[in-house]
Amino acid sequence: MSTLTEPAQHTEPPVPPVPVATASGYRASRTLPLRVELARQLKRRRTLVMGAILGALPFVLAIAFAIGGEPGGEGGNRINLMDTATASGANFAAVNLFVSAGFLLVVPVALFCGDTVASEASWASLRYLLAAPVPRARLLWSKLVVGLGLSLAAMVLLPVVALVVGTAAYGWGPLEIPTGGALDAGTAAQRLVVIVGYVFVSQLVTAGLAFWLSTKTDAPLGAVGGAVGLTIVGNVLDAVTALGDWRDFLPAHWQFAWADAIQPTPEYSGMIQGTAVSVTYAVVLFALAFRGFAGKDVVS
Repeated sequence: MSTLTEPAQHTEPPVPPVPVATASGYRASRTLPLRVELARQLKRRRTLVMGAILGALPFVLAIAFAIGGEPGGEGGNRINLMDTATASGANFAAVNLFVSAGFLLVVPVALFCGDTVASEASWASLRYLLAAPVPRARLLWSKLVVGLGLSLAAMVLLPVVALVVGTAAYGWGPLEIPTGGALDAGTAAQRLVVIVGYVFVSQLVTAGLAFWLSTKTDAPLGAVGGAVGLTIVGNVLDAVTALGDWRDFLPAHWQFAWADAIQPTPEYSGMIQGTAVSVTYAVVLFALAFRGFAGKDVVS
């Protein structure tokens, strides 16, 4: 009677990990420095054109007021912020922000954040950056910081130029409030800084949309146009009063909450709610961009 014996189990020794060869002195954190990326973006024609447009807007408004006369209601009554545009340089700067925050300032944010990665893909240079080697997270971080920095610079440029032009045309003085009263020049300057900061935060949603789309396509125009289009859709939805309290979850619902800062006693509750909504959306969109790009097959 034969007995069956199981074959001997042969276990192979574990394969040691293959060491990754790196160049001497290589550090991932030093790849694609911010100063290098900033210099590249500042030299691009779209950056110069956008800066010229924003810098020219205060001159265009000043010329329009010079041709059409001073704004104001019948009998010189001032019922809204636009009617006080020629009261002082501070009023003129506030009016420039008022007419630009709804759409014009959306464009540079979408452009600087939406064009940054997609343009590299369209130039077929993205894969060469990653082969440098630049870690994907580092590449996105550098481009995001520079894109947001240029967006903030655009929002600072407009009121600064407007303040200079307005002061030269209408004089340096207090910021007159349409509902009555005025803010002295020093207080007005502080409030304008707060307003610029809030406008920047409110545009983080557009920045997040543009940046996320930029990691999904190699067509810069698609990323920029998609972000602008979705922002416009948000504005349209906010105009639908039938939505009721659901509009509180729309970033567009709070985009002009900064007007509460131009009061003798400022009210910041609307700005706080708007900041919470915008930051929440932006964090989610930025996270989606980093997560999706980490596993993306880059062939451009």
